Amino acid sequence: MVSYRTLTDKPYKNILRRRLATKVRGIKGATTTTGTSARDVLDATEELLSKLIQANKIKQDDVASVQFSTSPDLIAEFPAVAARERLGWNDVPLMCSHEMARPGALTRCIRILILWNTNKIQNEIMHVYLHDAAKLRPDLSTPNT
Repeated sequence: MVSYRTLTDKPYKNILRRRLATKVRGIKGATTTTGTSARDVLDATEELLSKLIQANKIKQDDVASVQFSTSPDLIAEFPAVAARERLGWNDVPLMCSHEMARPGALTRCIRILILWNTNKIQNEIMHVYLHDAAKLRPDLSTPNT
């Protein structure tokens, strides 16, 4: 067992300080939809957001804000609607935007960046990339769902 005295010694002091300090951390995720309808956007957003919440044990009250972006072909609905209407995130600041229309970029893609107040260190954050979006970050992707 590690004593408090050991934790206050030089090698452990910075680790202890970092573990106890609340910081804003970014959690990234992306997914693709099966189509371009409003329902497709809402279903895919809900799936991704739910997996991010579950993987990181996020409580709504600790979320500073969420940025959603979509590929330019997804225009039927705002992804933030899924957070508000399906998950009840009415008190969290939510914003939507489009990604650049770069030739060859992934289509039907939804990305999420959650700014989260947490005492976790950066390498404890779990990012989630689903379906065809797993190609974007194979190093961070989960076995495809």
